[in-house]
Amino acid sequence: MMEAEFDPVTLATPFFVLTVFLEIVFARLRVVKANYETRDTATSLLMGLGSSVAGLLTAGVVFAATVWVYQHRLFTIPMTAIWAWAAIFLLEDLTYYWFHRLSHERRFWWASHVNHHTSQHYNLSTALRQTWTGGLAGTWLLWLPLAFLGFPPAMIAIQKGVSLVYQYWIHTEAIRRLPRWFEAVFNTPSHHRVHHARNPVYLDRNYAGILIVWDRLFGTFQPELDEEACRYGVVRNLATFNILRVAFHEWIGIARDLVRAPRHALGWLFGPPGWSPDGSRDTSRALKERAGIPVRGHVGPEALRPAVEKA
Repeated sequence: MMEAEFDPVTLATPFFVLTVFLEIVFARLRVVKANYETRDTATSLLMGLGSSVAGLLTAGVVFAATVWVYQHRLFTIPMTAIWAWAAIFLLEDLTYYWFHRLSHERRFWWASHVNHHTSQHYNLSTALRQTWTGGLAGTWLLWLPLAFLGFPPAMIAIQKGVSLVYQYWIHTEAIRRLPRWFEAVFNTPSHHRVHHARNPVYLDRNYAGILIVWDRLFGTFQPELDEEACRYGVVRNLATFNILRVAFHEWIGIARDLVRAPRHALGWLFGPPGWSPDGSRDTSRALKERAGIPVRGHVGPEALRPAVEKA
């Protein structure tokens, strides 16, 4: 019952609508920096609506699986304990980091996540451009260990909702930098602009949900550079506002590759996006190497400058 009564995303929906409207108005008045294009914004809103409908279709299976795992839990963790909420905050955020990283580094899960990155603009409406196929891709399985540990299903659902609501406000160019201590610990608009950028130096970076510390810990952190303005979208932009193409284009691409060369099925499905047996397509690693950018470790202005001059 608590899950139904307290859904952070549902409660925040009026706030989402209001702030998108305000960002558009303030951008028109040149009070803040924000680029909106009517068809692009409409695509984001329709993708968000479709994601909600798709989520309802798979919600029963996800909830039933979570309840079943919880019935076989190791411990019973009370929802009334402060320490339990602190623990679920950290563990759910860590789970989100690995879900998000998996969704970028393996093509099968990228196919369900890529639509979130298809906008060439970065504004609050971009946050609403969500997947229609995430439930079918099975990434929700990553959260089942939390139920096995003993966190109640409602508690997991609430924390997941809190994380999604937090991530909404970081989809903006209106906020440049926050205090250094905040940027060091939390995901911010600056960090997430990097994540949405298609510049080689920014590819496959900053997977954080709420805490940027996971990226710092696992070597995927990249600060936003004044020398390198973010260019948004995917490596090869779709050049269409057709929501069916936005939602399913990568799945269609996988199907075509499987039909053409089925012997490479494992690579087509679970290799990195851009993988091909002959190396003729570009992965993020290949793009970084071609630009002279280190694959591991964050890049600072001094390391980027030679690569820019070389290019």
